[in-house]
Amino acid sequence: MASLRDIRSRIGSVKNTRQITRAMKLVAGAKLARATNAAMAARPFKDAVAVTLKRVVGTLDGGYSHSLLQAPEDAAEILMVVFATDRGLCGNFNAIVNRAAQAQFDSFVAQGKKVQLLCYGKKSRQYFLRRGYPILESVMDLDPRRYAALADELSTRLQREWLSGRWESVYMVSNEYRSVMIQEPRVEQLLPMSLPEEAQAAAEEAGPGDDYLYEPSAAAILDRLLPMSLRTRLFQCLLESQAGEQAKRMTAMDAATRNASELINRLTLEYNRARQAAITKELIEIVSGAEAL
Repeated sequence: MASLRDIRSRIGSVKNTRQITRAMKLVAGAKLARATNAAMAARPFKDAVAVTLKRVVGTLDGGYSHSLLQAPEDAAEILMVVFATDRGLCGNFNAIVNRAAQAQFDSFVAQGKKVQLLCYGKKSRQYFLRRGYPILESVMDLDPRRYAALADELSTRLQREWLSGRWESVYMVSNEYRSVMIQEPRVEQLLPMSLPEEAQAAAEEAGPGDDYLYEPSAAAILDRLLPMSLRTRLFQCLLESQAGEQAKRMTAMDAATRNASELINRLTLEYNRARQAAITKELIEIVSGAEAL
């Protein structure tokens, strides 16, 4: 049996841990509120872009072509952009997205494709490095205040490399934020873009009989909307990933705090029993010594 000093030391250690997890839960809760508000506030803009795309596409008679809609003929590689986090202690948030990316990667390799990974977040980079997967580049130290700039940079890079004919297709792997308890992995094709799927989420909102006049032309407007849509999807993905991370961290720290409290109760009971046994032993020794005299 552990000594009373050891049990006291362990109780103090667990209390310190509980204090840390409780503080992390409160911080994650505050960050979750801000991240959720940002993600929810950005969704109407994304939906508006989809509605506008739906309406503009409906006015075209066919024959419209854009570089983002067509795969390069000579390209033979696939790029997968994986969005994870820089920090841990957020439950299975990173495990979900990394396993989804790994499954999709293995599926492409089984089809004879060559795949490269662009990892956002340290946890994604570490996961695939340990398993020997080819990482083209890693982007770390993700700051929510720079999400707009990150989305701009990534969108510009993808368009530039797409026009150079480097990639056959580009996929995005992330966690879709549904609620505090639910974040689902999502594998989405970014390039080549597809007009019907691009506006599918908002198809019901677009009036089928609406009449609009477009200046200079519907095709010219679509040329501007497609890159904007790509950038909007990336930005929304970053916002939802941040909200999901904080939700998972708050949930994980809440569970850790409750587990620490239960462990403290068990250790306190063990300490009291050990202390009672020590007192009883001393009393027996005193009585035995008195009888011997």
